[in-house]
Amino acid sequence: MDTVIVIMQKNKKTGLFEKELQTLNIYKYDQFILNIYALERENNKIYLNLKLTTDKDVLDWEYNAIYDYYDMDIFKELGYEIIECDEEYNPTWEISFEYIDNNQEITNIVNNILEIHNKELTEVFNIIVDKEGEYKNEE
Repeated sequence: MDTVIVIMQKNKKTGLFEKELQTLNIYKYDQFILNIYALERENNKIYLNLKLTTDKDVLDWEYNAIYDYYDMDIFKELGYEIIECDEEYNPTWEISFEYIDNNQEITNIVNNILEIHNKELTEVFNIIVDKEGEYKNEE
């Protein structure tokens, strides 16, 4: 069953949501979405900001290991901006790209990002499964 998510635009001065832009049908991997919103930047262009995280709480040693092995370049190569959000409880990334007022196109983009994120997290968890000793020794 699809999950429907409403994209709201934040006021760039107040940070409050001011209007609904559209709704997206998320086919799978909606559990990774921490939040999603649109924001107009200084260049008067609207950008969609999508915060993605893990689908479970991670252990302390896993937190750093996940950041170390997660390949953000995959998203950069596709033309998206991506940053690590290390103020969150679990590893979190904010991916931004210029908003498109075409529901099918933006739905496809967000679903594709979620697909890539799922694949990358799966690979990362497979890589770090035996690295607990390395990361606990760093503490």
